[in-house]
Amino acid sequence: MAGRALEALSFDNSYARLPEAFHAKLNPTPFSSSPYLISFNAAAAELIDLDPAEAARPEFAGVFGGSLLVPGMEPLAMLYAGHQFGVYVPQLGDGRAILLGEVRNARGEKWDLQLKGAGLTPFSRDGDGRAVLRSTIREYLCSEAMHGLGIPTTRALCIVGSDHQVYREQVETGAIVVRMAPSHVRFGSFEVFYYRKQHEQLKVLADYVIARHYPHLAGAPDPYARFFDEVVERTAKLIAQWQAVGWAHGVMNTDNMSILGITLDYGPFGFIDDYDPGFICNHSDHNGRYAFSQQPYIGLWNLSCLAQALLPLAGKDELKAALDRYTPVCEGWYMELMRAKVGLLDRQEEDAELIQDLLGLMHQHRVDYTIFFRALGDFRSAPGDPNDGLRDFFLDRDAFDRWARRYAERLRAAGSRDEERRARMNRVNPKYVLRNYLAQQAIEKAQQKEFSEIDRLLTLLRNPFDDQPGMEAYAAAPPNWGKHLSVSCSS
Repeated sequence: MAGRALEALSFDNSYARLPEAFHAKLNPTPFSSSPYLISFNAAAAELIDLDPAEAARPEFAGVFGGSLLVPGMEPLAMLYAGHQFGVYVPQLGDGRAILLGEVRNARGEKWDLQLKGAGLTPFSRDGDGRAVLRSTIREYLCSEAMHGLGIPTTRALCIVGSDHQVYREQVETGAIVVRMAPSHVRFGSFEVFYYRKQHEQLKVLADYVIARHYPHLAGAPDPYARFFDEVVERTAKLIAQWQAVGWAHGVMNTDNMSILGITLDYGPFGFIDDYDPGFICNHSDHNGRYAFSQQPYIGLWNLSCLAQALLPLAGKDELKAALDRYTPVCEGWYMELMRAKVGLLDRQEEDAELIQDLLGLMHQHRVDYTIFFRALGDFRSAPGDPNDGLRDFFLDRDAFDRWARRYAERLRAAGSRDEERRARMNRVNPKYVLRNYLAQQAIEKAQQKEFSEIDRLLTLLRNPFDDQPGMEAYAAAPPNWGKHLSVSCSS
């Protein structure tokens, strides 16, 4: 079918029909200068049946730059609370994001469209309600990069820029990223009503989320406990995927945790370069609460906060039983992903030790996580084969040789064939990831009104497992300056 025009998008806003306590209805605040389109994501447009040709219309930047509305939009800012760096903050909410509504596509799927950087809301606190160009580029690119990697995530439709001045550490230009998700409800959306002792509103929210996103649980016995159980499983598997691909979120506050188990809110994220389990991607995280290795534990901690908020609706024992499933699911899923990364098809007891020993060597020798796992596909398992290219990643080649002999024996015992294994491994070990320095290069060009690098990265990261001719430089290790970029919550 032909794509729809902007005015023909099938907008609704079911969240706007929830009681007033859930949101503040208001329109976006237009930029002080004319908005213009910086980048358009045709793959995301397809999800809402939007004709890509619409992006060329001047009205497109108006609608997604916050100065025009189309029929059916009911803009609002959502209320929520959350635990930030372990401390409960009683009211947060969308301080710079405005939900335009939901678009239903021809398949009956609904996608929230949210403008991030759309101006002041009642929840802005001391902020200005704006996003800067660099942060919109980072979220736009990383959400699509994660989708390319097969990791559940919000999507991004476009970036709309302006010459509107925004004050951070320095004067920057304002921009809006249009974020898409089946829902933007967070753990903190439940916490706010629990701590306010508004248990009726808590039930309204739970019923809304179940009816819209977990409809198979509607009318089931113990629907709230079963709903929580599914959130636990989705979250556990999501974080296992983060760990396997070597990605750190940076701000795993409960208000940044999706009730659907999708990656939500891209601020100071980072893909690991030289493998370091203690990697901290957010320079505001002084105590390393959200270090890479801590993410599985923080996932459990955040789920325990959600369980607490659901106590008025579900039995304590049922909630605890669901929480107890988190660690086995997360660890089990992680091991399955890591077995695939090293090309193992069957399960053996010694696999965990084999993989942990490899990671230990990589940490000790500062080996690039993405590049090494991609190269490991070329490992030759025949007895006595030196695997010189892989040895050269390590200063202590003898230490690698000892590990390699164990790995080769494991592969031979499983009847593994090198060519078949290599093809399998290349399907799960990406050649390209959105390293911080690549995003920074695109940002610096965009700040000079040169936007082609954004689109180049968007195209590259859609297919991160494929060898892409002419793009070898994007698969290389970062330059030294690129390993030490400082990224904070304002990013």
